[in-house]
Amino acid sequence: RPGSRRPLPPAREIQEEELRRFASRVAALLQGPELGPEAVDCLQRLHLTVAATKYPRKLDGKFVELLQTVLCSSKCPEQIQVLCAAILREMSPCNDLILSCDEIQDTKLLSLVSSVLLAQGNKKAEVSAVGQRIVKVLERRLPEGQSAQYLLPVLSNVISLSPESLTEEQTNVVSRKMADWLRYASIQQGVAQPSGGFFSNPRTRQPGPVTEVDGAIATDFFTVLSVGQYYTQDQWLNVQAFSMLRNWLLCYGGKGLKTPSSDDKSGMDRSVMSVVCTTSTSSRLLPPKERLREKAFEYCQRLIEQSNRRPLKKDDGDLQKACLIEAVTIMDIICKQDSSYMYRAASFLKILHGRICGDATYARALLPIAQFFLNHSKMAAVDSDAIYKHLFTDIPAQLFHNPSLAFEFVQFCKDNSQLFTETSSIFRQSFPNLFKFLAWNSPPLISEFVDLLPFLLDAGTAIEIFHLLLDLPCLTAALDIQLRSTALPTSERAASDPAVKPATCLEAFRHPLYKSMFQYLLRTKSAPEDAPERLIPLRQLLGSLASSPRVVQCAETVPVLLELFFRVVAEFADGPLINQLVVLLLQRSDQLYEIPAFKDDVYRVLSSQLVMLCKLHPALIVELSKEILEFSGTVSNIQNKEAIFTHVVWAIGEYMSVSYDKRCTVEQINRFFETLEAMLFEITQLRPLASTSSYAPRAISVLMATLTKLAARSQDLIPRVSMFLSKMRTFVQSPAVTSVYCEEDLEEILIRATELMNLLKMPSVAQFVFTPPVDVASTRFQREVNDSLPFALRIVTHLLEPAPGCMPG
Repeated sequence: RPGSRRPLPPAREIQEEELRRFASRVAALLQGPELGPEAVDCLQRLHLTVAATKYPRKLDGKFVELLQTVLCSSKCPEQIQVLCAAILREMSPCNDLILSCDEIQDTKLLSLVSSVLLAQGNKKAEVSAVGQRIVKVLERRLPEGQSAQYLLPVLSNVISLSPESLTEEQTNVVSRKMADWLRYASIQQGVAQPSGGFFSNPRTRQPGPVTEVDGAIATDFFTVLSVGQYYTQDQWLNVQAFSMLRNWLLCYGGKGLKTPSSDDKSGMDRSVMSVVCTTSTSSRLLPPKERLREKAFEYCQRLIEQSNRRPLKKDDGDLQKACLIEAVTIMDIICKQDSSYMYRAASFLKILHGRICGDATYARALLPIAQFFLNHSKMAAVDSDAIYKHLFTDIPAQLFHNPSLAFEFVQFCKDNSQLFTETSSIFRQSFPNLFKFLAWNSPPLISEFVDLLPFLLDAGTAIEIFHLLLDLPCLTAALDIQLRSTALPTSERAASDPAVKPATCLEAFRHPLYKSMFQYLLRTKSAPEDAPERLIPLRQLLGSLASSPRVVQCAETVPVLLELFFRVVAEFADGPLINQLVVLLLQRSDQLYEIPAFKDDVYRVLSSQLVMLCKLHPALIVELSKEILEFSGTVSNIQNKEAIFTHVVWAIGEYMSVSYDKRCTVEQINRFFETLEAMLFEITQLRPLASTSSYAPRAISVLMATLTKLAARSQDLIPRVSMFLSKMRTFVQSPAVTSVYCEEDLEEILIRATELMNLLKMPSVAQFVFTPPVDVASTRFQREVNDSLPFALRIVTHLLEPAPGCMPG
């Protein structure tokens, strides 16, 4: 509320001296004969002041002691006690704490004091003391007017902070109580408390029965989904017990369970015996933990049955779905702790899945059902593939735009990725569908996909995932179009006329020419046999959405995932897969979604990963000589894809050598040399009648270095390189060139040309530096020589020419 924000700046700005004076005024009021509205108002203002800053406020020790005294006073009004406890919690951890819960009988006061003690920074002794006292109060009969409902939230806090603070005997006490609270709450509504006003009815009306969410009178036991106008104390305890049931079972439900010995009966026999036992004998004879599991299981079954009723109010419908998720999760926990429940649960949940799988509003509930079958399907001997298939096929395709479901779905996949890869192939087959979540919800889900991607990748999926990552922003745009098309009235969804070219993306979505492209991009499962090249027209069409914020955000996540992709692939890729990736890398550099910043980032990643792939499999330079020659012989690649071009040229110079591949011949070296020589001539020749184009100085330097390396391996080429390098002075001094390049770049080009030419004057040195022998090609020494090549060039230049750069024209 806007009005509630106004006091905050003054509260933050109160200085220590002013706060001290105000606390003195509050202390005077608290020590007065009556604690009235003025005391309440001052305590509220004081609470706001100590709570409105990030750093702790300081209050006088005597004043803190007074707050504790007032809190524990039996004559103090409840509102004053609540405010004193709230201020003490804000002051925690508190050095002047004198509170103790040992002798407190009143459950409301015990709850307030316990909340202060538990706020002291998870001190084990105080947490344990609170837990001991709470259980001690719960195990005896409470006096008239006292209720355990104030204590269960405190107990829930205790087991969250320090579950080991309760002994097994104490957990048995609470387990017995919880079983009764869950199963035996009244099904009659509570009585309305008379307000005492003029219109109060002095006659007490008999309370009616609680109802179901659809208005029918409840004939079975009370649950959190039972509806009433007023609730009894045991009904409130029922609701609270269910809210803490999951955590209680996880902390204490499995303790004391014996592992089955080798001569135990089979799981099926135990299940039958358990059913016979629990139906023929009073459940009160069971040990507390087993009895709680039984009552909890019955409670969850009733909740699931209640979730099938049509609610009269929307809020009750939302509550139904939340309780359904919790009930299935608790059933899963119970079955992990006692397998005898598993057969009943499996058949029950199979029916539940069949009932809700067609209703998209129940999509979140499908996750715990799938989790159950992942955990237990082997033991239950149930074929769960239909459940997984529906989950991974329909839900992402229909509900990718639901952010909370997207997070829970991806988290579910991440938590179970290892299990999925072992039990079902559907998980990996459905990765195109999973990426829809990322495409639509990129920033929030990027860290989850960083964890998930390695489990999706293997030799069979790597190529398709590579294409999918590069097309991720395009997928975002296509999902946008799909959503907008679905929102159109039915009359406007008819297929477009094939003879008329679509004017908008929305029209194209239904146009026969583009329909198959959209279907491929929006596919729900892997399709490795289909050619991604079919998307080229669609990328161009979706260019109108390239500036959409959602598309731009998605594009920003691609470089991160691409780098991870190559790191993971490097762990299992063999030569043929690496070759395939390099070919695709060169091809796809021409087929990217038209977002300039996206393309630059992708080029940067692809160029660095190309180097990594070449190091893993140097023979690819020989094996892919046709594709690499075609790419490196295209002048436009220098201008448009300079990062990739320079790394390809560098890889040619580094790995086109017999040291790395015995199949490397002089003819191949010459063919690469001629292609790169033509490229360097093309970008450095001076055209008097045309303006000189500017090419990256790095590309010129790498071309010169690679030509020099190739010449060192085929020494007949040395005169051609030397002559070319000697002409670089004329190039860098030309007015046409100096007008487009900065002085520093031209100087670097000239220095590098001089160093390379001087090195070629000593062919044997050049051959050693550029063409390592087979036995030292991969040694640490040779790697250091290659890494320090500029230094080696300068040394050679210094030996031959005391004044580097003084090269004859």
